Amino acid sequence: MSKQYQKAGVDIELGNQVKSKLPRLLSSTNRSEVLGKVGGFGGLFALDTKKYKNPVLVSSVDGVGTKLKIAFECDKHDTIGIDLVNHCVNDIAVLGAEPLFFLDYIGVGKLEPSVFEQIISGFTKGCKLNNCTLIGGETAQMPGFYKKGEYDVSGTIIGVVEKDEMITGKNISEGDVVIGVQSNGLHTNGYSLARKILFDKMRYGVEDYINDIDNVTDIDNNLGDELLRPHMSYLSLVNKVKKYVNGIAHITGGGFYDNIPRVLPKNLDVVIEKNSWEILPIFNLIQKHGKVSDEEMYHVFNMGIGMVFIVNKKYVNKFLKQSSDLKYKSYVIGSVVTGNGKVNIV
Repeated sequence: MSKQYQKAGVDIELGNQVKSKLPRLLSSTNRSEVLGKVGGFGGLFALDTKKYKNPVLVSSVDGVGTKLKIAFECDKHDTIGIDLVNHCVNDIAVLGAEPLFFLDYIGVGKLEPSVFEQIISGFTKGCKLNNCTLIGGETAQMPGFYKKGEYDVSGTIIGVVEKDEMITGKNISEGDVVIGVQSNGLHTNGYSLARKILFDKMRYGVEDYINDIDNVTDIDNNLGDELLRPHMSYLSLVNKVKKYVNGIAHITGGGFYDNIPRVLPKNLDVVIEKNSWEILPIFNLIQKHGKVSDEEMYHVFNMGIGMVFIVNKKYVNKFLKQSSDLKYKSYVIGSVVTGNGKVNIV
């Protein structure tokens, strides 16, 4: 039966072979709370409830969207796993949560061992960076469902936070200061529009070097490298400042307009001053050649700000100092005013 299944496009033996290295990779991310072995029907994590007075579990699930198309074009797959872990970590970090464990899903037409190993190594790196256990996952071979050389990934993260220490935005008040922390590029959002402009309209290729984006780093990157920069994790900064921060927003899909209101009280607005930080060259390139309006750019992309923190003005200097100590670039980019739960960019 397995031979017939293999002829149909699903190679069970190959799947088992490439997964044979998983126990070693996954165990390198293990926290002390992990029980059992890799390959069971479920991952086991013994939460130490003695560490918490009133623990709340926090979960999130996400993918990396059409950024995968860039990975396919470049035949580079080790950063995708880092993207996904960091994105999920940031989504629960805004609540003040500590990440505990992560599960991945990979869907593919034909399993390519080298690609699989690159993806998993990325998950491993991301989990190590965030002290999060890669506790399990699923790899589905689905011939005929994906184009040759393509796959999809998603991830689920579980974290924990003390109930009375959750950062919900309820303490945000008029006069609070909005601080933006720099991203390193598109992160994992806006790639459908970026690809349409850069590849379809401008006819760039992933191996092209573009002078307009050369000044992003000390090394020359081609366009593919620039677009594959891994989504940054802000966990270490959140952990440092969460005791005095009133609200945090992860600037992902929906940009400033959709994400900041998720933490705003209904009677308050945020005013963002768009010239208050350094816009990364990749965004200027996209806007210029795509003739995209400011409003749409700030609704689709992070525009160089990966996470927004809202703090009482008395803590601004402390925040900027702690951010700098951790090698994050931060800017005062706006303020909280009376309103109705919206973002205004001026």
